[in-house]
Amino acid sequence: MRTMILAAGRGERMRPLTDTTPKPLLPVGGKPLIVWHLERLAAAGFRHVIINVSHLGDQFLNVLGDGAAWNLHIVYSPEPPGALETAGGVARVLPLLGEQPFLLINGDIFCDWDPAQALTMPFLDKQAHLLLVDNPTHHPQGDFNLGRDGKIGGERDERNNALTFAGIGIYSPRLFAGVEADRPAKLAPLLYAAAAKGLVTGERFDGQWVDVGTPERLILLDEELKRR
Repeated sequence: MRTMILAAGRGERMRPLTDTTPKPLLPVGGKPLIVWHLERLAAAGFRHVIINVSHLGDQFLNVLGDGAAWNLHIVYSPEPPGALETAGGVARVLPLLGEQPFLLINGDIFCDWDPAQALTMPFLDKQAHLLLVDNPTHHPQGDFNLGRDGKIGGERDERNNALTFAGIGIYSPRLFAGVEADRPAKLAPLLYAAAAKGLVTGERFDGQWVDVGTPERLILLDEELKRR
């Protein structure tokens, strides 16, 4: 299974740190945030990783190289200034991801979920499987409703205690079939449309997860990891 890490965002909420360093390369616990992902992927047996880059994109190659340090093969997908959003970035590299389901990870999160679980997950006819977490204080409304049958509803209903998307999912290339490769496009509308057809499943994850979206959250995570 191939993997893509989304790392092309500008990181506006993380400024001024991201004025000189891309958010996934900011240090946390003694290493760049994205390296935590690479280490877990390598330990799980993944070998091929695509990373889309835009803002200060050259720094990724300088820091991560070709991935050999983790026994990985990294391919970079440069995007224009402003980037192509989540779905647009994926559509651009679909030929590299192949015809089988692939793992997609947000580069600006920290999560101790074991990606080896993706390698044994039956996919059948669904178009996506999402990792969901309890709503953090900064996102109390959540993103998706998870039914008892494991399917995700097509519309979020706050009365049904929606959960927050963790930024980790397994996707069929079919989900992105109608997305133009060089135009910005968001992932959420694709997921809601597929969920309305019963084609999206999910699972609740109760391990450690942090949306490292602000300097304050970065500092707290850094302190916690260093204490370990």
